[in-house]
Order: sequence, then structure tokens, then C-alpha cells
Amino acid sequence: MEKIEHTTVPTNGINMHVASIGTGPVVLFLHGFPELWYSWRHQLLYLSSRGYRAIAPDLRGYGDTDAPPSATSYTMFHIVGDLVGLVDKLGIEQVFLVGHDWGAMVAWYFCMLRPDRVKALVNTSVAFHPRNPAKKPMDGFRALFGDDHYICRFQEPGEVEEDFAQIDTAKLLKKFLVSRSPKAPCVPKEIGFRGLPDPPALPSWLSEEDVNYYATKFNQKGFTGGLNYYRCLNLTWELAAPWTGVQIKVPVKFIVGDLDITYHIPGVKEYIHNGGFKRDVPFLQEVVVMEGVAHFLNQEKPEEVSEHIYNFIKKF
Repeated sequence: MEKIEHTTVPTNGINMHVASIGTGPVVLFLHGFPELWYSWRHQLLYLSSRGYRAIAPDLRGYGDTDAPPSATSYTMFHIVGDLVGLVDKLGIEQVFLVGHDWGAMVAWYFCMLRPDRVKALVNTSVAFHPRNPAKKPMDGFRALFGDDHYICRFQEPGEVEEDFAQIDTAKLLKKFLVSRSPKAPCVPKEIGFRGLPDPPALPSWLSEEDVNYYATKFNQKGFTGGLNYYRCLNLTWELAAPWTGVQIKVPVKFIVGDLDITYHIPGVKEYIHNGGFKRDVPFLQEVVVMEGVAHFLNQEKPEEVSEHIYNFIKKF
């Protein structure tokens, strides 16, 4: 881990913290919520040892990267803009992209907006969601899960931050990271996230040291930046109107755990396995469903996920 280099790169009006290691073709790793570049620590070491330059930024609003104050500064267009600026600044023509959770959403948008900059994509956890011109994303979530659904609870600025502040950050992060229920979290206001059951003992793949690294950064930065991604769901949808119906036209491998909450959203399995996914992502080459694996698959099964990434990108 001490061989990983840390730099700050100015891009798109912000300063972005970037972890990188190795030389060779570039693999750009995009983390999710509530995570950091650190989520890819295993993959950085694995890919760099196999002749790649592995780069993992803290995305806008996270860790040691700037967090603009306005909630509307976190659309997918802002985030993709940060990343295009980053690879420009580093003098990189094309990258292999790897995304997880929100990072997977960003990766889909990156491929939709700038396919010329992407050699191939390995995306995990969140399948492509074609834009539905008739329904805003938040209307969809409310219709499916009701107002207590965690994404609905995240919408009101300041409210969930106050809830989070009533619980030790390390304990809160454990609740997120070690959850293995495939059911979408619904959290009534009166119970709050502080009222969710305490997690059991840490699994073998997550140490107290790992949790404390995350907790230290979130204590410094707060959660608002990460929550603002959720608060921009409808705004991104509005801005993306001109791209309605655009296919993802880069080679893709998709990996998901069979206990991942994203895999259990009504309609998602059918979309992935019954032809919808392949229609919208015509160069989809592989779909891997990992048995007994939950949402944070890149940390839970680091070796397997790293091998999946390597075996795919080495073809190009």
C-alpha cells in the first residue's frame, strides 16, 4: 500500500485527490457511496502488478477531493466532466473504466457521453438504466418503495446528515459496509439510520483499520458531497434528455453479487437476463453473477473481482 502514490490534480474547477500505482495502459477506478479511492486498494495492487497503471480518484465531494457547496453541482455531467478533465491533465488518451455503485452510474454516463475516451468497461453492481422520458427517477423510487426508502430519505438537504451525526461514524459505516440483506433499506424517520441494528462482528475482508480509514475521511469531509449525488438524480435526468435512447457502445463486462440490493430492485434481473440489457448495451460481452456475495463485492471478493477485471481488459 505504501507504493501507492497520492497526488492532487486540478480539473473542472475543483482539486481532485488521486491514488495511482504502476505503469502501462490506464485503468480508471470509480468508487461509490459511502466509499473512497480506498475501496479499490486491492485492485490497484493487483492490476499494477500485471502491467497496468491503476488510478483511483476520490470523486467530487469525497475524501481529499473538493466538495462544492451547492447540491446542484453533483450531476453526472459534473462528475464525468471532472474525470475527462483528469485524464486530459494526465495526458491520457483512453482508459479502461471500472465502476462500482455510484461509480458504475458515472461509468455508464462516461461511456454514453465520451465513448471515444474508453477502451472497455468493467462495471459492477449497478446495471445500465435507460432514461425513461415519462418518469423522473425519484417518482420511480417512491412508487416502488415508498417515502421511507433510503434514496427518498437522502433527498432533503441536511436532514439525513443530522441523523448520521447522532451515531459514531465508524459504526455507521459498518452498518452500510457489512449489510448482507438483499432487501432495499427502508428507514422510517422516527427510527432513523441510528436505529438500524448494530452490525455483527466484522467479516474477514474488512478490518477495523479499513473502517477507521473511511471514518477519518468522512469525519473530516462529512457526508453531504456523497448524498448530493442522490439529490441530483432528477436534475441529471432532466439534463440527459438529449441522450434518451442512446446506446452504450463500448465493450462491457458486468459483475453483480446475488445478494446485492441493486440486483433485487423489481425488474432488474429480468432486464439483465432477458435481453433488455444487451439491447441497450450492444457490446455487452459477459455478465457474471457472484453467488453469496453482497453489494461491496470489490472488497468482499477482491481476488476474484480483480481477476475478472484483468481477464476482460487484457483482450484489448
